[in-house]
Amino acid sequence: MKPLIKICGINDFDVLNELLDLDGIDFLGFIFYEKSIRNVSLELLEKIKGLQFNDKRPVCVYVNSERNFIEKTSSYFQNPIFQFHGNETNEFCDSFKNEFWKVLRIKNKINIDEVYKYKNASGILFENYKKDTPGGTGESFDWNLINNIKDLDTKFILSGGINCENVDNAKDINPWCLDINSGVESSPGIKNINLIKKLLNKI
Repeated sequence: MKPLIKICGINDFDVLNELLDLDGIDFLGFIFYEKSIRNVSLELLEKIKGLQFNDKRPVCVYVNSERNFIEKTSSYFQNPIFQFHGNETNEFCDSFKNEFWKVLRIKNKINIDEVYKYKNASGILFENYKKDTPGGTGESFDWNLINNIKDLDTKFILSGGINCENVDNAKDINPWCLDINSGVESSPGIKNINLIKKLLNKI
């Protein structure tokens, strides 16, 4: 079965408009984390306000953010999913009444107890652990570890350096969704539409 596709780390309005016209993309991710080179600017937020996403759904990405910051930035989007990358509890994530995904960073094994902690999450996103880097590492963990949790009734999202060269391997894991970010950039933080089209065609 073909996985759903999320293109994450969008920080340019022209790129966003091109992505909205492409078939095969289900989610568009926006990072609200100042230390990220893909951090969304206030200028971009103002342009997004009232924008129709049609068949694509926005995902707002946060790392241990304050409640008022989450509420304010997400208000620019219609019905966004929240994606939490930090140490947020299930209760905190669920308190916004928005659908949410929780990110778990994988070092050398998948902790099933950690997955169960986030019982209200509509998806669990697995990505590579890198010290002091809460995401966007551009590196993969051992995707075979996913086989240990295949029996769990959980929609899982696979991320970490997925690109045109390794996307077939990523698909073989049978994730519910693929999270694509640095693997379709011409340089860090700069999305390449041709690479995105090439990857979508491969999928």
